[in-house]
Amino acid sequence: MVNTLMRLKICLKKDVVLTIAILLALLSSLFVHPDKQYINYIDYRTLILLFCLMSVMAGLRKIKLFDRVASTLVSRCTNVGQLIILLVVVVFFTSMIITNDVALLTFVPFTISVLNILPPNVKNRWMITLIVMETIAANLGSMLTPVGNPQNLYLYNVSGMSMGGFLLIMLPYSVLSLVMLIIWIIIRCNSKSTNIDRNIKLGDIRNTNSEIAYNSRDKRIIGMYFFLFILCLMTVVKIIPFYITFVILLVCILIFDRDTIKNVDYSLIFTFTGFFIFIGNIGRIPVFRDFLQGFISGKEMITAVLCSQIMSNVPAALLLTGFTDNIRMLIIGTNLGGLGTLIASMASLISFKFIQREDKNVNGKYIAAFTAANVVFLICLLVLYQIIKLL
Repeated sequence: MVNTLMRLKICLKKDVVLTIAILLALLSSLFVHPDKQYINYIDYRTLILLFCLMSVMAGLRKIKLFDRVASTLVSRCTNVGQLIILLVVVVFFTSMIITNDVALLTFVPFTISVLNILPPNVKNRWMITLIVMETIAANLGSMLTPVGNPQNLYLYNVSGMSMGGFLLIMLPYSVLSLVMLIIWIIIRCNSKSTNIDRNIKLGDIRNTNSEIAYNSRDKRIIGMYFFLFILCLMTVVKIIPFYITFVILLVCILIFDRDTIKNVDYSLIFTFTGFFIFIGNIGRIPVFRDFLQGFISGKEMITAVLCSQIMSNVPAALLLTGFTDNIRMLIIGTNLGGLGTLIASMASLISFKFIQREDKNVNGKYIAAFTAANVVFLICLLVLYQIIKLL
């Protein structure tokens, strides 16, 4: 019992957002005591879809498919300049499909391992810049699709809009983001201190990232996960009922790749559940409900951006949907709100943890570079929002 409590304490310390979600749920339950209505608070479709997508990505990561893809892509590069452009652009586009978290979990450690092979002066010049670029690329790329990040999946689910309708909302911001990323890379690569790095040959990097050999069983497992991923996408667009996908996925994984179940990020599911309970309870307290609805009304987008800076964009999306029906503005606000502070998007902490593990002495420099770049991107995208609003 003591060991279980200690493990729980460590888990809560590691995941601050989960801790906040649990505390808010418990605190709100003091005002609205648990009853039958609690069951209706939970958006089971979102939770099950989240579990299914995370299970598929956990399975593909476990078999190192993304590592092999990354290694193959880098093998096509002949110099550092090509490598930088490729890594940032690939992270941007892959995050639309495999989520921003998985894109960073795959490419940031891979980037660090590649940079470690280069001369120390080149590594030191590019480490912070490249990982900041990749982090921003993952957050900005993921905002285009409903499966790109958890808040999009949730907001798409509650909105009732079509896939095409969702894509059109974020398309202008995604296009501008890609253009800005490319401009940033070009400027950075052509600066006096770094333009010489572009021509450094990658040489033996291809050999150090030897191809991962897959046996027939591995290939069947990969095929199974691709099938399950397509099933998940068909469920997202409401062609297949979520409970059917859930049962098929659970049966397939338990029979063919049981260990994957252990690698799913259950803390995210519990975080969603905690916020669902909190929002449901607050909605039943007239004073709080009326105040929050009045405060948010007409200011949904900017409120979502600001809330994301202090509580992260996933909790912001969950919280604000309880007090407004303007889901379109929340989609824009929580996605743009992923830029800014280090906690604005929890995916950004993944990169920070990796670079911290590599060199703790760069913490201050990384946070400064990360914040400055994020603020520039956020301001530009907010300007675009105002222009679109005026049209």
